[in-house]
Amino acid sequence: MSPRASSISSQVSFDTVEKVLEKTSVFLMTNTFEIGGSEQQFCTLARGLEHSAFNVRLGCMRRFGPLRDGLGEIPEFLPVGNFFGFRAQAARLRLASHLHRNRVAVAHSFDFYSNLMLIPTARVAGVPVVIGSQRQLGDLLSHSQSAAQNVAFRLCDRVVCNSQAAADRLSAAGLREDKLAIIPNAVPDELFVHSSPALCRTNGRMRVGLIGRMNSPVKNHTIFLRAAARLAASRGAVEFVLVGDGYLRPDLQRLADGLSVSDRVVFLGERNDIPAVLAAMDISVVASSSESLSNVILESMASGVPVVATDVGGNRELVRHGETGFLVPPGSEQLLAEAIGQLLCDPALRQRFAIRAQRWTRDNFSLDRIRCQYEHLYEALLAAKGRRPDLS
Repeated sequence: MSPRASSISSQVSFDTVEKVLEKTSVFLMTNTFEIGGSEQQFCTLARGLEHSAFNVRLGCMRRFGPLRDGLGEIPEFLPVGNFFGFRAQAARLRLASHLHRNRVAVAHSFDFYSNLMLIPTARVAGVPVVIGSQRQLGDLLSHSQSAAQNVAFRLCDRVVCNSQAAADRLSAAGLREDKLAIIPNAVPDELFVHSSPALCRTNGRMRVGLIGRMNSPVKNHTIFLRAAARLAASRGAVEFVLVGDGYLRPDLQRLADGLSVSDRVVFLGERNDIPAVLAAMDISVVASSSESLSNVILESMASGVPVVATDVGGNRELVRHGETGFLVPPGSEQLLAEAIGQLLCDPALRQRFAIRAQRWTRDNFSLDRIRCQYEHLYEALLAAKGRRPDLS
């Protein structure tokens, strides 16, 4: 992590904070449980904090999506109609009552919509510590959305950014740096353990994969497929794997047909066994035009799969070009194909990248390490408010 990131985070003095001796209630809120980076991190942290010093309670705006499995009953606070309209106030009143009834001491929202829902509600409800999250760069929000979220962020005690790039964007938008804390994404322990491949290994056949939902052009599946067409013309033993689903999938399948690579491209759909999927890959590609801190990059590096990623947002905070992977300019199918091709023909380079990346990921992004950072943040902010654990 960059020196500046450390300096921002160090404004919360973790070393001087007394450990919470009795469990204090922390409320974490997300929008939905669809498969996505923010949602995955919400669930990862929720499970990681289960045995912490805190009594962790969860909430959402919509109980929808496969990621909620195993998390128990989660209350839903869904605004009806216009998000800021009169009828939506009923959901906010229920949420405020829930926070008060459960004596919540820390309220922490995880994504754009839960920021707008939880932050002002928690403030009005008198929750001592209120935390927001910036888990994207913010460049995909409209002007009005950014303005609304920035107003909410000014009500926070801290805004957790998962990358320096995201923090820089908020700072440039006028948010005070002493409100920013940088805590990166966590990698679940199972990613560091060898898994049986989800696809059978064929002697001599290499696999290049892209993992990402097919519901936004930002993921640049089209660039990946065009790079695949360039490589397929010169390399006969390469298969290209697309993992994910969404409304763009039919268009991408037609593009694969039009590029004459449909026989070399596998559409796996939505998968819940990402460690096994990565175990079947030789190279992982992130072609996005916008990323804050990519879960796919972290998961790939933890699994020992070399990465080729676009040089956007926080990707350079994860991939050290030429040491743990390759970074390429966004939007260039030629340069993307060249970087993939270099790795395809150099097994020794793939191995070096994999070993270095896996070690660095384990040292910096393990769940235990990230969980401790969140615990220290919560404890420090509570101590700054003069709060101690409830003794009742």
